[in-house]
Amino acid sequence: MPDDAPRYRDQPVSFVRRGGRMSDAQERAWAELSPFYRFDVPRDAASTSVHPDAVFDPAAEFGREAPLIVEIGSGQGHAIVSAAVNNPDTDFLAVEVYVGGLARTMLDADKAGARNLRVIEANAPEVLETLLPEGSASEVWIFFSDPWHKKRHHKRRMIKHGFGATVGRALRDGGVLRLATDWEDYALQMREVMDAAPEFERAFEGEWAERYAGRAMTAFERKGIAKGRDIRDLTYRRVPRG
Repeated sequence: MPDDAPRYRDQPVSFVRRGGRMSDAQERAWAELSPFYRFDVPRDAASTSVHPDAVFDPAAEFGREAPLIVEIGSGQGHAIVSAAVNNPDTDFLAVEVYVGGLARTMLDADKAGARNLRVIEANAPEVLETLLPEGSASEVWIFFSDPWHKKRHHKRRMIKHGFGATVGRALRDGGVLRLATDWEDYALQMREVMDAAPEFERAFEGEWAERYAGRAMTAFERKGIAKGRDIRDLTYRRVPRG
């Protein structure tokens, strides 16, 4: 295969992109705020792909050396914008495939004066596998990722066998992975997968971790609670390499 031939994914992605019109405010945010907040990802074959040679250099993008927290599936950005506002000495990266959510994130960050945040429109595993420098993240957050509750769709779940190596590459030694879900079956799978991952060790005692105090309460979490679902948190620490 020639070097410039397009490469196609051999694994199912954890999302299905659906069309949706952005509001006028989101359209303006996308047009006016992207030059500052959005990292323009060099693509491979798919629209949300990451070219294998592309690199996100945190120090270059933020203009400083600081801890980096990456949120996978940042949605409308409520959690990460709140965290960025409350932690100005830390840098934050929101990874999402839905343009409307990223536009809202940029809009809210701009209104709040949060300059320590950037957004990326891309498939998260590719961001973790190649785009981020190895060991560059202090923490990775994955809150309420799609549980794909039907058994035939479980192959689309993000946190499955092999995910420990994927996320472990991006985390520094001693870095933290924070997970939360309101779907019990997925929570059990998450725990089984991460307990078995040699790159990680538990950073909690008992069955589940305490709710992470730094996670802003979002409408999505409130909705799950209102439906009587238990919110389950998990916290893992990256073990030292070799």
